[in-house]
Amino acid sequence: MYDHNVFKAFNSLKQYCESEGYIGWDPYDGLNSKVFQATPLRCSRFARLAFIQVIKRSPVNFRNLLMIPKGYNSKGIALFLTGYCNLYQLAQRGERRFGSTQELSSRIEQLADLLCNLRSNNYSGACWGYNFDWQSKAFFLPKHTPTVVATSFAVEALLNAFEITKNNKYLVTAVSAADFVLKDLNKINKPGGLFMFSYSPLDKQAVYNASLLGTKILSQIYKYTKDELLKEAAYKSALAVVNNQNSDGSFPHSDQVGQAWRDSFHTGFKLEALMTYQKLCNDICFQKNIEDGFNYWLDNYFDQETGYSFYYDRDMKKDLVDLHCASQAIVTFCKLDKSEKYQLLNQKICQWTIDNMQSKEGYFYFQKNRNRFNKIPYMRWPNAWMFYGISFGLLEGNKGD
Repeated sequence: MYDHNVFKAFNSLKQYCESEGYIGWDPYDGLNSKVFQATPLRCSRFARLAFIQVIKRSPVNFRNLLMIPKGYNSKGIALFLTGYCNLYQLAQRGERRFGSTQELSSRIEQLADLLCNLRSNNYSGACWGYNFDWQSKAFFLPKHTPTVVATSFAVEALLNAFEITKNNKYLVTAVSAADFVLKDLNKINKPGGLFMFSYSPLDKQAVYNASLLGTKILSQIYKYTKDELLKEAAYKSALAVVNNQNSDGSFPHSDQVGQAWRDSFHTGFKLEALMTYQKLCNDICFQKNIEDGFNYWLDNYFDQETGYSFYYDRDMKKDLVDLHCASQAIVTFCKLDKSEKYQLLNQKICQWTIDNMQSKEGYFYFQKNRNRFNKIPYMRWPNAWMFYGISFGLLEGNKGD
């Protein structure tokens, strides 16, 4: 599906990330500042939120000055791990430009062991959070507080690693995450005995994409355990979200934000999670919801002539480019079995991103807003994401070889 230029760009990204040891800064790591933590402002909700946003939005990287260290991000490591699992499958098919099966298997074991070591402690099952304090408008999460979002990517990555290495440690760790979802996350009750999962154990916010990532975790684990209780919980949590789908196919973001905020990659998360439930739980009851949601996503988040990926839908601000959207777009096409039909658009998305957002050193820029670039080389967002996304496109394009 991709030409030589994409292989070259991906290999350049791979070399950059490996040279950095997958350690880096993150757009949201401002509260790791030793300077900020030494002030009374660390106790102020407003100051924490403002400081994170200032650091995130600044195109100038003040992190060394503010004593913000680089670190491992568990979600970033999970994205890299799944990407290498995709490269391993490519090598099995004869495409060894990114390494032999032996080399890639060694890398997979290295990252899977690291991911297991990064898990949060003292919860009912395996779970993962971020390596920084995080203040949102709705709640505050101390560093390493597990979230359903980070955990979902870690579970998928470890299951992928298990399928390749047959190391039972990865399977046992991933399967135990079902206990985290069912016992540690809060349930937000909905009509008809349905519920949504909270974002973390410390909040009671019904964020729709996050709840569906809980659905996705349970669906993936059900594949291995065939525990009907997991399937039932996955179904009820998915139905709670689709019952709130808008008539045009779009989804609200949450009970708190409601109709006002819709974006590309969170929509992709929702569609992927619903499709995962259908495939792994042998239940196609959400197919119309998926098709309606996909059509809305396709019509509202892309310039199909250029491959430009919008962050927000077309009736909102159009100028922001964020590579999370481009990466998740490639994955969404793959996971929804739409890659072949939309092959040209997929190619355009990837090529536009490479042409406009990749540095000569191989890493990708964080964001572009109109003609202003934020070129800080964050490791998780966007570089782990682009590694993850393009690896799916490469694998999908090699299906028939």
